[in-house]
Amino acid sequence: MKILVLGVGNILFGDEGIGVHLCNYFKVNYKLYTQHQVDFIDGGTLAQSLIPIIVEYDEVLILDCVSVDGAKVGDVYHFSFTQIPNVITWAGSAHEVEMLQTLRLVEAMGDLPPVYIVGIVPYIIGEDTTFMLSQGILQGVKVMEQVILDFFKKHEIKYEKIKNIDLQVIANHSFRGVDDL
Repeated sequence: MKILVLGVGNILFGDEGIGVHLCNYFKVNYKLYTQHQVDFIDGGTLAQSLIPIIVEYDEVLILDCVSVDGAKVGDVYHFSFTQIPNVITWAGSAHEVEMLQTLRLVEAMGDLPPVYIVGIVPYIIGEDTTFMLSQGILQGVKVMEQVILDFFKKHEIKYEKIKNIDLQVIANHSFRGVDDL
């Protein structure tokens, strides 16, 4: 089985890059032991450009931020793409809407593998660029990490935490790659 862990988001806008940062966090801090092929990919804000990649996998785990009416920064939601909760609005940023449209397009083509989404409510910073993550995100990401580890367990993927590099440090390096951390 080929599993894609796809980090989505704009790393230039703080919390909105959390999907990419968390994907990188797992690449750097965890070692996986499995018979499955598990690939961690920084999808950034590529949306429809990711279609040829997405369709090559048997299952996709998307890490992203989500917009939820009435939620607070750092609240975590996880769900199957086929069962998106009504509270998810996908209106927080352009990349969220584009990713939703991309998944719907692949679904309409009949090529969408099972997709599971782990999302967190970000602090929206507007037009100022920053790599700094909000305290709400840094707290909520602990829940996201556990949800991802539970996903691995469900798929009989064993893991070992081999490093403990802080998520903010990873966010500070995401633009140039984290392979040297």
